[in-house]
Amino acid sequence: MTAACLRTEDRAGGIRLIAMMEPDRRNALSDAMRGALRDALRLAHDDAAVKAIVITGSGGCFCAGGDIKGMGQPAPVALERLEVVHDVIRLIALGPKPVVAAVEGAAYGGGMSLAACCDVVVAAEGARFCASFSRVGLVPDMGAMWSLPRRMGAARAQRMMLDGREVKGPEAVELGLADLLADGDTVDTAVAEAQRLVPAAPLPAAHLRPIIARYHGDLTAVLAAEREAQAALFATRDHDEARRAFLEKRAPEFNGA
Repeated sequence: MTAACLRTEDRAGGIRLIAMMEPDRRNALSDAMRGALRDALRLAHDDAAVKAIVITGSGGCFCAGGDIKGMGQPAPVALERLEVVHDVIRLIALGPKPVVAAVEGAAYGGGMSLAACCDVVVAAEGARFCASFSRVGLVPDMGAMWSLPRRMGAARAQRMMLDGREVKGPEAVELGLADLLADGDTVDTAVAEAQRLVPAAPLPAAHLRPIIARYHGDLTAVLAAEREAQAALFATRDHDEARRAFLEKRAPEFNGA
């Protein structure tokens, strides 16, 4: 499958590579990208020849997160857009096949969330992770409030989500945000890791992944709670100010309203 913003490629051992292909936009999660990711993941999970999935970016960037230019919509429209990426997260975290993220460059905001919900995160030395949601007046979404505590522990995850600082590849591994640094080419390392995750018996694995995901916290409940929070925040002046400030390349002036 090839979309304007996304490319898929089958590798040896039943590995399906899904690459976000809008490097000029730092692979931001535009409406087209969200839909293409959801479709590609559904097809991969439904294809008996696919045993595991690798998600990566292009142009030296994983994913810059939400498309700021696409924000500023009325809350009902914004929530519809959020539901598409919720589908993406459910497909990654609860689907029957393991998913590995190959992260080069920036994994910011929703891009960080996308990587963090994968079974394994392979980071390049220069990978950069950041929970940048507060910069646009929003709570972390795409399951970050589920995946980050699961990976890093509650205290570390909360601090990262509150202070919004950037974490580079080696520190990300140290903190548990990423699982390993790439040994050479990031995608090749991720493909090799995905091949290790391919189970001999696929049916038990299809049950195992959602059971483990739910045991460590109810992802469905977290997605519902973040949806409620974002619905309130989408309508705030602070979010509108943050979005305008980003587009105008200036510091936002928040007033708590």
